[in-house]
Amino acid sequence: MFLNVVWFILVAVLIAGYAILDGFDFGVGVLHLFTKDETEKRKNINSIGPVWDGNEVWLLTGGGALFAAFPRVYATVFSGFYLALMLLLVALIFRAVSMEFRSKVDSPGWRKFWDFAFGIGSLLPAVLFGVAMGNIMRGIPLDADGNFAGNFFTLLNPYSVAVGVLSLLLFTMHGSIYLAMKTEGGQKERMKKIALRMWIIFLVFYSLITLWSVFETKNLFLGVFTNPLFYVFVVLLLAGLFYIPSGIKNEKFGKAFLFSSIVIACMVGLIAIGLFPMLVPSSTNPASGLNIINASSTERTLLTMFIIALIGVPIVIGYTIFIYSRFKGKVELDENSY
Repeated sequence: MFLNVVWFILVAVLIAGYAILDGFDFGVGVLHLFTKDETEKRKNINSIGPVWDGNEVWLLTGGGALFAAFPRVYATVFSGFYLALMLLLVALIFRAVSMEFRSKVDSPGWRKFWDFAFGIGSLLPAVLFGVAMGNIMRGIPLDADGNFAGNFFTLLNPYSVAVGVLSLLLFTMHGSIYLAMKTEGGQKERMKKIALRMWIIFLVFYSLITLWSVFETKNLFLGVFTNPLFYVFVVLLLAGLFYIPSGIKNEKFGKAFLFSSIVIACMVGLIAIGLFPMLVPSSTNPASGLNIINASSTERTLLTMFIIALIGVPIVIGYTIFIYSRFKGKVELDENSY
């Protein structure tokens, strides 16, 4: 049982890490759709150029951890969300290719096409991440064997789509703070204004979604008020939300970005607390849901993978810290830039 809980926590940490790191990538891409100036477009791409691929390592690691520790969950989610995952994969491929291709041909039409691909390749994953989380929160239809019993349109229910919009707003706010931190002059000033507007819109929408969740995802609220971690996350979440506008106005973008990251981590943490010990609740029959016991690998597998994780996760964290420290500071364009 101890290892099952450890792996539940580890998967949640990896999801939170991915949402924080690739989240601002997505936000930058969404903002890129509305950027007109060519120099600013190049700064958008170069702001994430050194780090975007490392950020996606967290997605691969999370998928690998899910496959190793909870194979039934991996099988159910990846089969049930198959079309959505294919859309995600195509979007991520186009996003990666667009950064490399847009400057290869000196043609406005060529650059316009790849700029659009970069933006849509960022917008779709931002929405799909929230849609996936919304479905997990409310539960998905599972048969007696724990297999997905719905279809693609089952996943596009109003609540999950609303959570998808919420994640888009969150990542756009996160990305605008990051761009304000990485740019100067007029672009920085525009990002400040956008970040403040996105904060207001996100705060209002998050309040509405939270109220909706009380009625739509009642299973998430069972027992959470007796868990001390619930109050820790709530306090940190509120502290982050209320500091962000102050940090933006005072141009303390690094701290604002840190608190924006804390907000994302706390949102994932609150979902994890509400779900525990469930991993994939069933919306049709609660008994057919997948939890950390009936969906886990053998104890030996969990132990072996835990030892590997103790070695691998610090390497991933260390690499991430090194890359961000190496490329800190404002974006400067030169002949080697995108």
